[in-house]
Amino acid sequence: MAAFLLLESSPVMLAPWHAFSGCVPESGKPAFEAAHGVDVWGYASGDPEHSELINEAMACDARLVVPAILEDCPSLFDGFQTVVDVGGGNGTTLGMLVKAYPWLKGTNFDLPHVASVAPKIDNVEHVGGDFFVNIPKADAAFVMWSLHDWGDEECINILRKCKEAIPKDGGKVIIVEAVIDEVEEHEFKDVRYVLDMVMMAHTSAGKERTQEDWTNILRESGFSRHTIYPIRAIQAVIVAWP
Repeated sequence: MAAFLLLESSPVMLAPWHAFSGCVPESGKPAFEAAHGVDVWGYASGDPEHSELINEAMACDARLVVPAILEDCPSLFDGFQTVVDVGGGNGTTLGMLVKAYPWLKGTNFDLPHVASVAPKIDNVEHVGGDFFVNIPKADAAFVMWSLHDWGDEECINILRKCKEAIPKDGGKVIIVEAVIDEVEEHEFKDVRYVLDMVMMAHTSAGKERTQEDWTNILRESGFSRHTIYPIRAIQAVIVAWP
């Protein structure tokens, strides 16, 4: 957890919390933009050290969450030969998946400044691009903790691009995100609400979502059906079919 704590306690990420009091009444800007003049992704693209801190924090999360995915959803990639990790950072998540499923070939897809410095990983190709424009083709698209960084319209756009990247027959999109349940008690319930505040501080329109929110977004994105699988982590696995 060291990398995640270093990221969240860095001066860059702490500054937006102090901008809350003025950003709404004075400028209407998101807190991060009010503090730094650009959004979190624009800032990271111009600061390699901060970008690396983000990627290391996401890798830290992967090392915690992927074992839960493998244990609780062991057949997730059965029948697939290729997978694209959308917003996959430095490839840590995809590296763990292709090691667990050795028949898989992976494409780690992220912004060019991230993909260009990602380390070499067996059976993984790093590709730079923009997931609002185009996503590399694969049998399955995997999206872990990226959609909560964006508002509903942006999520729908990303998911439509994911749907275009997979086969109409037999393909699927695998989403790993928190699902807030406002009624049921859960050991991570409070953490999920805290993460919702973090999204408010660090993104322009990001948020954690309820089951109803995910249903609406996936329907608007054109998916015919989906299933939510709880795992022993803050996140759940949401599988959606075209």
